[in-house]
Amino acid sequence: MTDYGHELRFGTFITPANREPDRVVGLTQLSEEVGLDLATFQDHPYQSAFLDTWTLLSFLAARTSRISLSANVLNLPLRQPAVIARSAASLDLLSGGRIELGLGAGAFWDAIAAMGGRRLSPAQGVTALAEAVEIIRGIWDADERRALRVDGEHHQVSGAKRGPAPVHDIGIWLGAYKPRMLRLTGRVADGWLPSLSYLRPGDLAKGNAVIDQAAIDADRDPRDVRRLLNINGAFTASGGGLLNGPPAQWVEELAALALDDGVGTFILASDDPSSIQRFGEEVAPAVRELVAAERAGSRGPSAAPAPAPLSPPEAPREAGAGPATAAPAAGGQYERLGLAPTPDDGRRLSATRRWDESARPVRPESGADTVYNARGRAAGKHLIDVHDHLRDELAKVRDLIDQVRSGALGAGQARSAINEMTLRQNNWTLGAYCSSYCRVVTQHHTLEDDSVFPYLRAAEKALEPVIDRLTEEHHVIHGVLEDVDRALVAFVEHPDDFAPLQEAVDVLTDTLLSHLSYEEHQLVEPLARHGFYPGQV
Repeated sequence: MTDYGHELRFGTFITPANREPDRVVGLTQLSEEVGLDLATFQDHPYQSAFLDTWTLLSFLAARTSRISLSANVLNLPLRQPAVIARSAASLDLLSGGRIELGLGAGAFWDAIAAMGGRRLSPAQGVTALAEAVEIIRGIWDADERRALRVDGEHHQVSGAKRGPAPVHDIGIWLGAYKPRMLRLTGRVADGWLPSLSYLRPGDLAKGNAVIDQAAIDADRDPRDVRRLLNINGAFTASGGGLLNGPPAQWVEELAALALDDGVGTFILASDDPSSIQRFGEEVAPAVRELVAAERAGSRGPSAAPAPAPLSPPEAPREAGAGPATAAPAAGGQYERLGLAPTPDDGRRLSATRRWDESARPVRPESGADTVYNARGRAAGKHLIDVHDHLRDELAKVRDLIDQVRSGALGAGQARSAINEMTLRQNNWTLGAYCSSYCRVVTQHHTLEDDSVFPYLRAAEKALEPVIDRLTEEHHVIHGVLEDVDRALVAFVEHPDDFAPLQEAVDVLTDTLLSHLSYEEHQLVEPLARHGFYPGQV
């Protein structure tokens, strides 16, 4: 366990969603207003629902004055290293030294290839990243008069002119998990940038050890590599696992990560303004104060600190990442889990039934000795969070239809607005869960739409009938959404007959709310029990 003595920094990880660009700008400005040091954004150029990250960074640099900005992390396979170098240096000059550079070797190679990028193996990706770092640093070395030449396997420059130099030493942070990438981080990078939700217990210490040894082998001081960490959690009245509790709990747990695992920068993955505000105004100052006090005492930067466990050591461990919670309390599975699936109140607006709810299969209840770890619980909670978003969108749909009825909005305008919503774009394959998983839980990668169901099928055979039924209902809901779209088109031709459109929206309301409740009752607990941790390159 190591405290590298880095000055603590705090930031945000904001989804660059293009459906609400003003919201992205507002959350970045809020991050600055509440005293945070850094705002970061994922970079998936193949994701049509996202703003282009470099364009966004440039715009935000002009709309902020103090906060630093970075990709988290920049998709190297679709961005040319020499151009990255000049873009970063230029924006650093224009912003007064507020640009950092997170880089990734790449993932989701099908999507990268579809955009014209080269498909690389994991080993090739690491080699390409090492070559890119050499080129980027070479371009920034404007004092060197010789033209830059790098004859790499994947990236080459043949006599490129150097410059401009950035106004400050831009940090190059690598998103790394596997040993080869960790060794590269120790040799050449200024920072290690993983996501906590991808790490299992002990991975921070193991990663630090690999990075430290690689740095020493390269004649570098391990303290030259800042340790950053993407984190996620929830502010709640009482504790419910790692980073799931009141601000005081967050302070203790983040201070432990700083003192015991050397984390110098904490980046909160959240698009919730209230969470960002509490993180900046309550948590960050208190963590700085607590860590400073500990460092001033017996636990200085060079001392080996005593472990500060994040969970009771005697608690048993379930398969999956994260510290186990204390032994479950007596009561039903949801009481033990600490999560409450949304109930179905049974109210229906239409006499039309698109399925037989009595025929729905039900999964077996977990045993009373089941223990849930913090990150598994976060996976289950995320499904509820995503569903809450979809329920909010349903309310917007009904409001749009009310505006059409009153004549305040045209049917074509309502149709266009609905088609931009998550519940239309994800085609009901569980894409809503996956596409926003990176925002709320992992905050790092866009997931394939069909990743969750195969994962759960493989983890628990007893879930197969439930998953088959949910898949069928997803197709039904897609059809119901098409009915709403057709009803809007028909209303343009027959504006005096509003009944078909109202009926279509009422059927959507009945089916969607019923389905969301059923899915939560069947999947929240298995997701929490098995976890859902997508693989890393």
